[in-house]
Amino acid sequence: MLRVLVLRSNRFYGSIGEPKTKFPFPDLRIIDLSHNEFDSVLPTKYFVNFKAMMNTENVQMKYMGEYYYQDSITVTMKGYESELVHIQTILVSLDFSCNNFIGEIPRLLERLKSLKGLNISHNMLRGAIPSLLGKLTNLEWLDLSANKLSGNIPLQLTDLIWLEILNLSENQLVGPILNGKQFNTFSNDSFKGNLDLCGFPLSKPCNEENEGSTMELESESEDSNGFTWKVVLLGYGCGFVFGIFIGYNNFFSNGRAILFVM
Repeated sequence: MLRVLVLRSNRFYGSIGEPKTKFPFPDLRIIDLSHNEFDSVLPTKYFVNFKAMMNTENVQMKYMGEYYYQDSITVTMKGYESELVHIQTILVSLDFSCNNFIGEIPRLLERLKSLKGLNISHNMLRGAIPSLLGKLTNLEWLDLSANKLSGNIPLQLTDLIWLEILNLSENQLVGPILNGKQFNTFSNDSFKGNLDLCGFPLSKPCNEENEGSTMELESESEDSNGFTWKVVLLGYGCGFVFGIFIGYNNFFSNGRAILFVM
């Protein structure tokens, strides 16, 4: 029945062991293991049983508990630490940042489609950013910074239309930064520390080889979807995207969906 598990800022260390039950943590919506010294690979055998993080349908916007939690918790949301007393069921986040996890970003994360926030920054993760992260279309903040990630930024991340905060800084990413959609709203801080990234908003321009890579990515998108995101951008314009965000905020501000005011 556990819905919130916060073990942040302790001195826990070592690897996270195998589950001792058949279906561990099926109702878990918030897990925060940040600022410890856990190592080894990310515990994917737990991820496959986070059923509440997978269900994107029939999620009622209500508070956890009968009325409210007597003891508040502090969670990191969109890069800011926020103290919450009333915790809504639609808040689903996973924070394993500031540990010593190794290996690659597990593809199993694509199943956690209810996630609003994913933070696995400041670890020692390697390999490419999985394109399957583009399936987490409810994400509002994504932090993969300060790892050893390599390769290009996958085009599929442009599908995360609700993404407000993106941090890919301090990795080993290469090639052009994606253009269009919400990527036009991210600042230099989202990409700094990747010496081989180029293009807006960084001051480093892309050369012909990098521009060719961008055209290849656009061509792949056109082949699979019948049109490119550039056509969508020209057809609808930035105002449409911002309109979605404004409508989203106005709609929920009239109900009980506001978690905090900053």
